[in-house]
Amino acid sequence: MDLQARIDAFVNLGDFLKNEDNQSVIEEWADRASHQNNWFTLENTRKSIQSIADFYLDRNLLESWAGLYEIPDRPQIIKSIGVIMAGNIPAVGFHDLLTVVISGHECVAKVSSQDSVLMLALIEKLLEINPALGIRISEKMNEVDALIATGSDNSARYFEYYFRNKPHIIRQNRSSVAILNSNETEDDFLNLGKDITDYYGLGCRNISKFYVPQDYDFVNFYDSIESLGDIFYHNKYKNNYDYNKSIYLVNQVHHYDNGFLILTENDSLVSPISVIFYEVYQNKEDLSQKISANTDKIQCIVSKEAWFEGSIPFGETQKPKLWDYADGVDTMLFLLSLND
Repeated sequence: MDLQARIDAFVNLGDFLKNEDNQSVIEEWADRASHQNNWFTLENTRKSIQSIADFYLDRNLLESWAGLYEIPDRPQIIKSIGVIMAGNIPAVGFHDLLTVVISGHECVAKVSSQDSVLMLALIEKLLEINPALGIRISEKMNEVDALIATGSDNSARYFEYYFRNKPHIIRQNRSSVAILNSNETEDDFLNLGKDITDYYGLGCRNISKFYVPQDYDFVNFYDSIESLGDIFYHNKYKNNYDYNKSIYLVNQVHHYDNGFLILTENDSLVSPISVIFYEVYQNKEDLSQKISANTDKIQCIVSKEAWFEGSIPFGETQKPKLWDYADGVDTMLFLLSLND
């Protein structure tokens, strides 16, 4: 199958997802996904599907992305690429599947038990659109030619050992950070709040850490995100909030609290659900050193109007482009290198 046919299949999937006449089908997918995983609310599942349709399955974006590389119509030797998918947010493994198929190789997908409903529905629809697409589902990865895997730090060590003799991309835990400088507006804070609370903060692109100047006042931040407080009504989120708040109170840990989001000073990058860690920087040089020391663990950096080098604006973390690769590793380049 040539490259254009592969692109056409994904564009057709995007058209299907955007078509109002198909919303009853998508609602049924979302309903089944929410029963499989309580974190996958109808709203979050719809949001994920819409983001895939808007940012991944637009013809102009797909063709522009493909144009960045020398992608063969069909590789001389088609490799089977195992893709072990995460399941922390709805359809989070879709980008890897898309990249493998567009590269011309076969995607051997191991979907997460936490996200099998939505991923399998999308794959089934893709194969209905074009049965010749190289996609199959498998629990075993022992016969693949190369591997792309996403998981925890512990599972990454296992993957690294087990697939040490095969080309691979192994992703570990990452988190995202925000840099504040006291020039933020109410709209900035609201967008930052969405970067924190979208998908209940479960994604590696969700903000879990603030870097702030000395004596930073969080009052305006809290006032600006008040409208996002409905997140508290999700039972699992509320349980996490109640637990973390009680721990800080019992241990007399200094913290700020607005009733649904806790802020506490901590050098760590990864904060518990419902908590944001913050760390004080003295000047831009000090800030740069703190960021550089954690480069291998940071997925995204946000700042007002992207003033900090390498950052993106507030509100953009859950809108990745096709070329925004996880962990900064160019997955398409890796796949094309297998043709050499």
